[in-house]
Amino acid sequence: MQKIDFLDLAVMRGASGTVHLPGSKSISNRVLLLAGLSSGTTVIHDLLASDDTAVMLDALRALGCGIQADGKLVRVTGLAGQLHTKQADLFLGNAGTAMRPLTAALALLAATQQGNFSLRGVPRMHERPIADLVDALRGLGCQIDYLGEPGFPPLQLRASPQPLNTAAPLRVRGDVSSQFLTALLLALPLVSEPADVVIDVQGELISKPYVDITLNLLARFGIQVQCEGWQRFVIPRGSHYQSPGDVHVEGDASSASYFIALGAIAANDKPVRIEGVGAASIQGDIQFVAAARAMGANVVEGPNWLEVKRGRWPLTAITLNCNHIPDAAMTLAVMALYAERTTTLTDIASWRVKETDRIAAMAAELRKLGATVVEGPDFISVTPPSPTAWKAAAIQTYDDHRVAMCFSLAAFNALAGATPPVPVRILDPQCVTKTFPDYFAALFSVAKTDAADIPVLTVDGPSASGKGTLASQIAQKLGWHFLDSGAVYRATAWMAMQAKVDAADELGLAQLASGLPLTFANGGIQLDGTEVREQLRREDVGALASKISALGLVRSALLELQLSFRRAPGLVADGRDMGTVIFPDAKLKIFLTASAATRARRRHKQLIDNGFSANIDRLCADLEARDARDQNRSVAPLKPAQDAVLLDNSALSVEASMDVVLKLWADRF
Repeated sequence: MQKIDFLDLAVMRGASGTVHLPGSKSISNRVLLLAGLSSGTTVIHDLLASDDTAVMLDALRALGCGIQADGKLVRVTGLAGQLHTKQADLFLGNAGTAMRPLTAALALLAATQQGNFSLRGVPRMHERPIADLVDALRGLGCQIDYLGEPGFPPLQLRASPQPLNTAAPLRVRGDVSSQFLTALLLALPLVSEPADVVIDVQGELISKPYVDITLNLLARFGIQVQCEGWQRFVIPRGSHYQSPGDVHVEGDASSASYFIALGAIAANDKPVRIEGVGAASIQGDIQFVAAARAMGANVVEGPNWLEVKRGRWPLTAITLNCNHIPDAAMTLAVMALYAERTTTLTDIASWRVKETDRIAAMAAELRKLGATVVEGPDFISVTPPSPTAWKAAAIQTYDDHRVAMCFSLAAFNALAGATPPVPVRILDPQCVTKTFPDYFAALFSVAKTDAADIPVLTVDGPSASGKGTLASQIAQKLGWHFLDSGAVYRATAWMAMQAKVDAADELGLAQLASGLPLTFANGGIQLDGTEVREQLRREDVGALASKISALGLVRSALLELQLSFRRAPGLVADGRDMGTVIFPDAKLKIFLTASAATRARRRHKQLIDNGFSANIDRLCADLEARDARDQNRSVAPLKPAQDAVLLDNSALSVEASMDVVLKLWADRF
C-alpha cells in the first residue's frame, strides 16, 4: 500500500450508522502470547489484524510456535513452556504489548533453558522505560543486558549460570505502567513448579482494569492468580498453561471511545451503533461510557453493542481522575473542544511513557486548533476555542495511533459553531494501523458531509496525456476516491459494442449509460464486478467513446454517476471537462498538456507493452483528429478551466508530475 503522508478531513456535519470494531489490542496480544506458551492448539477468533499483533505473530513464529491463519481464525500451536528455538533476534516495532511480556517470558526461558535472545524496536520503543521490569527479573537471577541506554530497550536476554530464586517475593513498581506487572503475571507461571510465586507491587497500581484483563485471560488458560488488594499477587505452585481450545477476542473498547464520542457530538437524529463491545466487556476502557455520559452522551448498552446519540449540547465540561481509562481518556481531551468551559483530566502521568509523550502531544495539537490548554506532570486542562477562534490545523501524530484517531473528531467543528468551519489535516494517518487499520474508512462510513464540503482535485487534458495514470496515483497518495471519467465513456462504448447498440442511437446509448455498474478499486476498473481495464484501452473502444461523449443525452445520463463519486475524504477526477463542467468548484484544477507526437509515442509503447499491434504515425494522426473533435464539439469542448494550472508533462515522469501536483495541493491547505 502506498504511504499516505497526510489525510485531509472535510468539514463533517453529522453522524449515524453502524461501526464494527476490530479486536482488542490488549486482549489480542495477551492471548497470542498465552497460546504460544501453552500446551495444545488455540483457535483464536476475531484477532486484531494490526502492526502490534503482526510483530507478536512474527516473534512466535521465530520461537517455533505453529501459526496458521485461515480467514478470521488464527491457530496457534504452543511451546508447552519449552523452547524450540534457543536463539533469536526479535524486532517488536513500537508494540509495548509485545516488548514487555516477551521480555519477561523470554528472560525466564533463556535463564532456565540456555536461550539467548535480543529484543529491539523502532527508535521510540528505545525511549520507553523498561528498567522496573528488568530490575524485577534480575532480582530472580535473570541475565539481562541493555544494548543501548540503560533502562531502555534494546535488550539481550541470556542463560543464567545459577537456578532462579523464586522463593522471595518479586517487587515491581506499579505507578509507571501496568504493563510491567502484566508481563510478570504472564511469564511467572513458567517457573512456578517448585513453589508459589509472589509479586509485591510497590506504590499505587495504575491502570488496574488492564491488569484485570490479564487475570481474566490467565484464568482461561488455566492459571488462577490470587489477587490481594491490588498490592500482592500469588501464582500457585504447579501452575502450567493449557490451551482452552477456542478464544473469542472482543472488540477494542479503546477504539470504541472515538465512536462513542462521535455519537455524543454528531448523532443528533439517529444513533451511532458500535458492535463488538458492550456491557459484558472485560476491558476497563468500557468505563469510558460513564465519562461520556457525564459529558452529556446518551448511551444505550447491550451485551456486545452500544448505541450513542447526542444528549446535552453543548457537552458538559468535567474534571475526572482517568487512572482507570488511561488510553480512552485521550478522547475526552478532544471532546472537550465541544464542551462549555474547561475540562480537566487528572492522574494521567502514564501518558508520558506511551507511544509518545501524550500529554505534551495532545496539548500542542489542541492549541493548534485554537484551544487554551494547561498541562502538568499528570494532568491536562482544555478550554475550547470560541466560535470565531477555531483554526485550520495540520495535526502532527507523532507515530501515535491514538493521537490520529482522537483528532479526527475535530473535523466536526462546524457543530461547535466554528465560524467559518475549518478543515483538519492528519499527518501520517497510516499510524492507525497499530490498532485500527480501517479506522478512517469506518469514520467516513458513518460521518455525514455536504457534497460542497468534500474537496475535489481535477486533472483534465487531451487523450493520451497521462491524466488517468497521474490522477490514479494522486488519489492513492492522498487516500481519496478516484474517478476516471474517460473510463466512464469507454465503459459505455464497450457495453454498446457488446450489446450491439448503434453509435447513432443516442437514446439507446443514454439508456445503457444510465445503469452503468462501474467501480474503481485497487487500480482496476470493474463493470458489474468484472475487470475490464485492458478492454477499455482498445483503440476502437476509445474512438467510439470520443464520439458518444459529444451526445447530450449520454452526457446527462452519466452526470449523476460521476457526481456520486464525490465522497469523503475527497475525490481526484480526471477527464476532459472535470474542472469546467462536472466539478467547477474543485479546489485544485490541473490541465495537462503535451504534443500529439509525444502522446502518440506514449500510447504506442503502452499498446505494444500490452501485446497490441500499433502504428505510431496512425496513432499520431488519430490523436490530432480526436483533439480537433474534442476541442470543437458543441457540448463541453476540451479546454482548460479559467482557474486551472497548466502542466506540460512532455519531459516529466509520472512521479515528477505527481510531486508537482501534490505540492500545489499541500500548499493550498
